[in-house]
Amino acid sequence: MGDLEARCAEAGLKMTGQRRVILKVLGSSEDHPSVEDVYERAKGLDSSISIATVYRTLSLLDELDLVIRHEFQEGYSRYEVNWDHHHHLIDLETGKVVEFQNEELEKLKVKIAKDLGYDLVDHRLELYGKKIKKKK
Repeated sequence: MGDLEARCAEAGLKMTGQRRVILKVLGSSEDHPSVEDVYERAKGLDSSISIATVYRTLSLLDELDLVIRHEFQEGYSRYEVNWDHHHHLIDLETGKVVEFQNEELEKLKVKIAKDLGYDLVDHRLELYGKKIKKKK
């Protein structure tokens, strides 16, 4: 969490007690929480936090590129700290989000962009699937 707080300070974000709590919640999340999830977890640490504060803080963190906002075809946003580059596979039956990295895929994306005459600057990849049922 200290690293995230340092990144916020570098971006010029004033650190209030409530923002620190929200950063703590985000930094310790092993899932991709929604605004409501962040609010509930933060409220457990500081009962004075309002949902409006969570919305404003997440929006600001997204603008500063410190968090990534995802829309996994669910009708609401989920958030994660922008630590490292990875992709997501979303289980359409359970909503579970699986993070993955793949070097071959990274090279292929760069090659595709170059073949089309571009330098790859940014991208997101989301795969949607259903678990394969094992045959007996």
